[in-house]
Amino acid sequence: MAKASMSQEEIANEAIKHALKALKKRHLLEVAAHAPAFEALSRPFVSQGSEWKEKAENLQVELQQCYKVQSQLSEQLVVEVAESRVSKALVQEKETAITDMQKELTEVREESSQLNLDLEQKIKELEVVVSENSELKAQLGKMSSKAKNAEAENKMLNDRWMLEKMKDAERLNEANALYEDMIQRLRASGLEQLAKQQVDGIVRRSEEGAEFFLESSIPSTCKYRLNAHEGGCAAILFEYNSSRLITGGQDRSVKVWDTNTGTLSSTLRGCLGSVLDLIITNDNRSVIAASSSNNLYVWDLSSGRVRHTLTGHTDKVCAVDVSKVSSRHVVSASYDRTIKVWDLVKGYCTNTIISHSNCNALSFSMDGETIFSGHVDGNLRLWDIQTGKLLSEVAAHSLAVTSISLSRNGNVVLTSGRDNLHNLFDVHSLEVCGTLRAAGNRVASNWSRSCISPDDNHVAAGSADGSIYIWSISTGDIVSTLKEHTSSVLSCRWNGIGKPLASADKNGIVCLWT
Repeated sequence: MAKASMSQEEIANEAIKHALKALKKRHLLEVAAHAPAFEALSRPFVSQGSEWKEKAENLQVELQQCYKVQSQLSEQLVVEVAESRVSKALVQEKETAITDMQKELTEVREESSQLNLDLEQKIKELEVVVSENSELKAQLGKMSSKAKNAEAENKMLNDRWMLEKMKDAERLNEANALYEDMIQRLRASGLEQLAKQQVDGIVRRSEEGAEFFLESSIPSTCKYRLNAHEGGCAAILFEYNSSRLITGGQDRSVKVWDTNTGTLSSTLRGCLGSVLDLIITNDNRSVIAASSSNNLYVWDLSSGRVRHTLTGHTDKVCAVDVSKVSSRHVVSASYDRTIKVWDLVKGYCTNTIISHSNCNALSFSMDGETIFSGHVDGNLRLWDIQTGKLLSEVAAHSLAVTSISLSRNGNVVLTSGRDNLHNLFDVHSLEVCGTLRAAGNRVASNWSRSCISPDDNHVAAGSADGSIYIWSISTGDIVSTLKEHTSSVLSCRWNGIGKPLASADKNGIVCLWT
């Protein structure tokens, strides 16, 4: 295009030059043509003077017209030259734009080439992913098949397990029937006193035939200081007619101790949460733990194996008790506002009682038909475990109830509360028959447990300052204050045979007092 534009400009210049040459030539021709006239005019002929003058004027007019045409052509030439320059500038701009577009086209082509390469790479990667996906699908199919087989096998094992449980239940029922038959025979033969002993209206059995106890002594000395659990210990109890102590703590373990030597005898494992409460069946065969994992765990004490895991609560289980008549029935309380009744032979829940306030503590009555429950709202309630009906209710404390203990004769129930009071209630009327308090006594938690001595003469309770206070029930006075713990005491428990007294604190220390 540059060559084309240059040729047009040259053509214009040439045309202008030719036009100028033509004008000059015409002018010369006219001058030559008029030369004779001028010469004639210069001659002194008077007769031709006017004619030549007229011709001269005409020629002068024509000459002026020629000059006008020349001026117009010059102006036209200037305009065309200006237009030519503008056209040249436009051409240069177009050439610059064409150059830029060519560069952009080159860049786009290079980018397109790179994108093609990337596309090919992505296609290859996609093929690899598709291949891996196919392999994973194949593996998933195999795993699904294995899972189905495992599920079928698990179902078969569950069926076998349930069958074995049914067989165990049948054997236990047979054993119970034989035992009842033996008792009837002993009664018929007049040997009833060899099989049982009447103690305060309830029959308690031991290996020798009867539970026994001595008059409780007031402890004064810490015989052993045991580092029982890490993170704290809130649950302790003694075996019936034994010197062995059982403890449960936040380290998810249950431990059995020999209180004569202060040594660890065994450890029960399998609990998946902190142990908040413990109970042992009357035959010393099973230990039951209430746990923060929402479950209860039942161990066979002789083998140390978990016999049952009782599930059904939806929040932490904070209290548990076993019937004083039969080792078969257990009750538990949870922060899901339910109290559940369990059958240990069948291994499942037989009744659920719903309360509008969370329950912190439980205790069976002596007849095994009713239970006492202490709640966060400070009330003491009495329930029928068969129907789940609320039989009675009394405001025991101004703050949460933390502990319930039944006296050995079954006539008095002890409650402790966050109001730092320890109240004694008549079981039949649920009227307060005594209140125990101390200036420095402060209940440490919602599950601080107090206890009544086996002879029903004293009450022991721990305090947040690490002290243990012992009151006389008859006088309501403090008879002893024990100091050994360096942190809040969470639980106290007297051995059923009279001594020792055990206490546990938030640091997991257990003290044995004599």
